[in-house]
Amino acid sequence: MISKRILARAVAALNRLQPRPFVIAFGGGWDEITPPLSVPSGYARKTQNWECDVNGGYSRVLGYERYDGRPSPSNASYSIINITLTGTIAVGDTVTGVTSAATAVVIAVATGYIAVTKISGTFVSGETLNVGGVAQATTTSVALANSASTTLLNAQYLNLAADKYRDDIVVPTGSGGLLGGVRFNGVLYVWRNNAGATAANLWKSSSSGWTAVTLFNEISFTAGGTTEPAEGSTLTQGCNTATIKRVVLTSGTWAGGTAAGRLIVTTPAPGNFAAGAATVGAITLTLSGVQTAITLSPSGRYRCIVANFGGSTNTNRIYGCDNVNRGFEFDGTVFVPITTGMTTDIPTHVHEHKLHLFFSFVGSAQHSGPGTPYSWSPVTGASEIGMGDTVNGFMTQPGSEGAPALAIFTRNRTSILYGKGVASWQLSQYRKEIGAYPDTIQDMGMTMFLDDQGVTTLQTSQAFGNFAHTSVTARVKTWLTQQRTKAVESCISRDKSQYRLFFSDGYALYATFNGGKFIGSMPILFPDPVAWAYSSEEPDGVETIFFGSTNGMAYQMDKGTSFDGADIEHYIHASWDFLRSPRTVKRFHDCTLEISGNGYAAFNFSYLLGYGNSDVAQPDSRSAVADLTSSNAWDVPGAKWDVGVWDGQSLFPSVFDLGGESENISFSVGGSSDYHASMKLSGAVIHHVARREKRG
Repeated sequence: MISKRILARAVAALNRLQPRPFVIAFGGGWDEITPPLSVPSGYARKTQNWECDVNGGYSRVLGYERYDGRPSPSNASYSIINITLTGTIAVGDTVTGVTSAATAVVIAVATGYIAVTKISGTFVSGETLNVGGVAQATTTSVALANSASTTLLNAQYLNLAADKYRDDIVVPTGSGGLLGGVRFNGVLYVWRNNAGATAANLWKSSSSGWTAVTLFNEISFTAGGTTEPAEGSTLTQGCNTATIKRVVLTSGTWAGGTAAGRLIVTTPAPGNFAAGAATVGAITLTLSGVQTAITLSPSGRYRCIVANFGGSTNTNRIYGCDNVNRGFEFDGTVFVPITTGMTTDIPTHVHEHKLHLFFSFVGSAQHSGPGTPYSWSPVTGASEIGMGDTVNGFMTQPGSEGAPALAIFTRNRTSILYGKGVASWQLSQYRKEIGAYPDTIQDMGMTMFLDDQGVTTLQTSQAFGNFAHTSVTARVKTWLTQQRTKAVESCISRDKSQYRLFFSDGYALYATFNGGKFIGSMPILFPDPVAWAYSSEEPDGVETIFFGSTNGMAYQMDKGTSFDGADIEHYIHASWDFLRSPRTVKRFHDCTLEISGNGYAAFNFSYLLGYGNSDVAQPDSRSAVADLTSSNAWDVPGAKWDVGVWDGQSLFPSVFDLGGESENISFSVGGSSDYHASMKLSGAVIHHVARREKRG
């Protein structure tokens, strides 16, 4: 008879041989600094084109696609038309239904059907299809929208349709990269040098592509009488007339008869204006001379904000500067150069604070009078603040007692401007060693910027009215130290709660936050380097992010399944995981990945043991399919191994067999495609058996 003690020992030994689960929750982002023994489970030791999800886990980044106002490639659709082929139809042909007069462009030809996009009209079953006026087939069905027989074909046909729409979208006419851009009232505005790079032109997106914006003319006036001319009224001098587009009051008052400034006018006809009296109805003005066409010198770097100095719903306007020309105001139609009175009137950075328009001029921060962005006279409340170092940007802070303060960032220090206006301004130096690189300052409920120490947050501290800063990118400090001098732009993603930092070599760093708490950061690589970016909310509340690149193209970020038609190459290598027992050798049985998404994707799965030591047998990579919109199916015939297909409406585990023994394991997921959908890795479960203590 077996004793209870022997039986208990046998059961315990058997239990030790049973695989135990170890749960890994993905999160924390990329960590290149921390020694492997100290890295928490779920971090990434190497990664590209994955991002920390605000709700936990890692998501493969979405694509981006070119933009000029025409239909987005990722919004393209396709249809299947079943046919009896009697002639020849090739990809790229335009087919025309003889009965319906409907047309479409062919994107794929298969046995018994064609896939088409850009349908105009409604095809009918039983009609002849012509190509170039010659009958080539007869339809045996109507056009069936997005009806491919498999989700793989569906993804591929959607991608082919997107390519057709992508071909329609072009760069604005000119040369070089885009110099800047801003989204305003649902329209994207961009600047680009002309063909000879002798001037810059302003373009706006439209349903037919880029349209040039007319910049009009400006002319100075004095002795303005007692009534302000209305916009849209006619300025007359002799037989010459022009329409007033904007009245720019820079000094004096209309009521006092001392108004002076400039008028933005259309080109006068039949001839030019001259110095002397002119009229606007019963109003008399004195013009300084001939009108001057508004032009822009080339190769600026445009920075823009949207602000409202008028207080009404129709006085939201764009304010900007480019370090080459005067600052400006633009409402989507009228472009108004702003004259500050500086000898070299070419501001570099722009901001609005307490209804003052701020510009930076090297080491000087200057602002207009309150509510008067055209007026830069001390008489109306304008002022200059010497900073002693190159100003790299501004950002309004909460301040004390709810009164906003202004952070003024220079390259090597940060200062806080307190007060309500020029009479009460008080400039306080925050930290001498904390500064910001230009174009890296963003507001996410707290101010984010790139400093020599990394990506830093500046926010109100518990000390009443003061501020505190924290560097959040210590885990990627080595990489960021190499990249920081290449920083060219930043933006935020409200939807994803991210601060995004872009570099001239195409790399980016996405830092994710949740409720103000830093979640993690991960590197991204775009084949088209970001030169500028602009994030905004559309009139319907939907967030959009646009950027321009060195090739002159404008793109919309977080759109589609490709990088403007190029593959998204991605990988993520999990940190070396010891399963909480660093000196114990384990035998690994299987890994269950929890994946979610919405669309077809395929990826490679692999893993390494024992730090990838060549003395340890290392496995081969395996391919998998993530059909995240169809029913479950396993053991697909002809596959090299068990292929997992699962429902993307909920999380579903995918099990990968493991093997081998070591003290730690690191598994990887990667792939490259222009049509695979994004997917999210939420976590993993590794089944293992503890074998022995590691010696030596």
